[in-house]
Amino acid sequence: MAVNLAPGAPGIPARWTSSAKSGVGTALSPACPIWFTISHGILNEIYYSRLDSACTRDLGLIVTGPDGYFSEEKRDAEHRIEPLEDGVPAYRLVNTAADGSYRIEKRVLTDPERPVLLQEIMFTSLKGAASDYRVYALLAPHLVNAGMGNTAWIDDHEGQPVLFASGRGVCLALASSRPWKACAAGYVGVSDGWQQLRQSGRLDPACRRAEDGNVALTGEIAFSAANPKMLLALGFGTTPQQAAETAFASLNQGFGPAAGSYVDKWRQWQAGLLPLDRYAVSALNPYRLSTAVLATHRSSTGAAVASLSIPWGFNKGDDDLGGYHLVWPRDLVETAGGFLAAGDPAEALRILGYLRSIQQPDGHWPQNAWLDGSVYWPGIQMDECAFPLLLADALRRAGHLPPAVLSSFMPMIERAAAYVVRNGPVTGEDRWEEDAGYSPFTLAVEIAALLGAADMFDAAGKTEPANYLRETADIWNDQIERWTYVAGTAACDEAGVEGYYVRIAPPDTAGAASPKDGFVPIKNRPPGDADRPAEAIVSPDALALVRFGLRAADDPRILDTVKVIDAQLRCELPQGPLWYRYNGDGYGEHADGAPFDGTGQGRPWPLLVGERAHYELAAGRRDSAARLLATFEGSAGPGGLLPEQVWDGPDMPERELRHGGPSGSAKPLVWAHSEHIKLLRSLRDGAVFDMPPQGVKRYIEGRTVSCLRAWRFNHMIRTVPAGKALRIELLARAVVHWSSDNWATVHDTETAANLFGIHLAELPVADAAPGNSIVFTFFWSDAGRWENADFSVGIGDTAQPLDHRSLK
Repeated sequence: MAVNLAPGAPGIPARWTSSAKSGVGTALSPACPIWFTISHGILNEIYYSRLDSACTRDLGLIVTGPDGYFSEEKRDAEHRIEPLEDGVPAYRLVNTAADGSYRIEKRVLTDPERPVLLQEIMFTSLKGAASDYRVYALLAPHLVNAGMGNTAWIDDHEGQPVLFASGRGVCLALASSRPWKACAAGYVGVSDGWQQLRQSGRLDPACRRAEDGNVALTGEIAFSAANPKMLLALGFGTTPQQAAETAFASLNQGFGPAAGSYVDKWRQWQAGLLPLDRYAVSALNPYRLSTAVLATHRSSTGAAVASLSIPWGFNKGDDDLGGYHLVWPRDLVETAGGFLAAGDPAEALRILGYLRSIQQPDGHWPQNAWLDGSVYWPGIQMDECAFPLLLADALRRAGHLPPAVLSSFMPMIERAAAYVVRNGPVTGEDRWEEDAGYSPFTLAVEIAALLGAADMFDAAGKTEPANYLRETADIWNDQIERWTYVAGTAACDEAGVEGYYVRIAPPDTAGAASPKDGFVPIKNRPPGDADRPAEAIVSPDALALVRFGLRAADDPRILDTVKVIDAQLRCELPQGPLWYRYNGDGYGEHADGAPFDGTGQGRPWPLLVGERAHYELAAGRRDSAARLLATFEGSAGPGGLLPEQVWDGPDMPERELRHGGPSGSAKPLVWAHSEHIKLLRSLRDGAVFDMPPQGVKRYIEGRTVSCLRAWRFNHMIRTVPAGKALRIELLARAVVHWSSDNWATVHDTETAANLFGIHLAELPVADAAPGNSIVFTFFWSDAGRWENADFSVGIGDTAQPLDHRSLK
């Protein structure tokens, strides 16, 4: 064994920590690329030098005293947190020992001048004298996004002891305003400071280094009756020397100047936002808290992550690299909408620019990605491919994309629109990242995005592509009910309704009379308990048809769907009604409160309260929307952060689960805070802030229907209503060889290419009688070959005109 090397390598398997954050923060300064999180009265993950690069598990204090006294503030104290002021994510923490022995007070923020996190700490003994106690800082490095493979050691910097760690090209240095007393490095679970203090009440001075493992650093803080307040500085850099130099530079400057600069920068940014302020029962200002959450989760590049947390992190190890500190294009556009609603269009435009930079060559966006655009999960979600078009159009309509700027974004818009029309309307995954098929939410986003893109093409002087996008939107909009609306089911009888929109219908298959006849695999369920009939699964997702302007809020089909949603998915909790994502959801804790581990039971989502409130506002029930706003805000945890899910079971103190309180999933969920800001703006305006106007005008007011149906290889329709033309859409030049009388008479129609690389041929079959069939095959012009297969589309009954207006 090497001299001064701690025993027990490599330590126990690394784990992350609680996702139940009570605070998140960063300096609004490029000189300090640090983002920090807080829960249980201590620092959790600290990110450097990118939002997606977690560098610590946690940093907290241990208190020892006479007769083997041992207390860890995160486990053995009651915690209170409050911001230094409204809208400034710097925090005052008060941790009081549950046994009444001590109180620890902290102020936490980062130094805007350099990459250093500062903690001003005051220790007060409440029982006995201050000299009876010793206080230790315990730091668990996780450099970078991993607990294993770290090295920790104790060394001096210019004569002062420093706690160092390194891993994957990043170094940190923890320094104190008064020299550390005893220090140690060790392997977690074997020889770390926690183990040493718990077992012997002292640190082993021989443990000076722990290499290539799951490591921890511990240092005794030099508190005394004369010096009850101390300043700790955690510096980062590419070398140990650099990390130590930055830490001591902040210590020499002191907490006051750093705090003054930090607060001033946040005040200045908040002052430029719209005054949508309101105060909750907790005396927090939820609006300024939500705006601060959005700004804390962004980077200077325009990227923003979904959450600075890892759901059920205490149960996750190095194999879960991303957690929620990744970029989801859907969440990112929702975040941009929050900035727009709050009056910061510049940030929304920056987000659009970032989206342009990570768009894939074929026009789609990845399911999620690291900040540099590297793909993490490879799924294709069509709403994520369409959402950036909605953002671009929202900016254009608000006057933030003048012609010259719009022109610079048109290549991105063209690629995205091409991807949507070539690959929609079926999605590879729905917005819950689980199932393929026809999703009302995804359909609503796709159709609204095509209409918005059409307006942008018009603005760019490209009328033919604009017309094609509208025609495609019309074709898809006409068929939403055929794809996703059911009637005469058991759920209809139970709710006393005629029909409802399902959560998702599987893609067309030759053996099904309708996509709604198929089965949906429910993810995160135990083996043998996955497949459910599509007609049996409902979701609040259907309200997107109203949110994106395709159906009226009082359309009878929507009203009936709301009744079914409330009958099956509404959950009454102390703060008010919340909703589940869908019946049978498996993404959440188990019934006994054990963490989600690939299976579980879905819990209510506060986000869905905000979406329901927007529906109520669209329906003209402002008072109901306002009540739901209070429920939304009442679902926040300590510190006012909104969770992804809340616990609907009985109190389980041993698992830190409280009825109506946050569950162990992500907190904060940035998407929820964006929805909160948009709801405040919508209530102020008296109208849904982000409802695109094109669908309202075209389908609800104008009652536009399509005279076409489209056949393509990824969407081979089986019938076309009598009276409608049949459009063949191909991805290569061809001659369509077709007949309407079983090849007795043959027609050849050449395709014509459009801007999106789609080769179109319209077959004039509007006069064909119901019961007939159109048969066709293809001669591929460029390849000089036949398809060698025949395809058929039947002529169905005449389509009934759709009326998407109020039918009261």
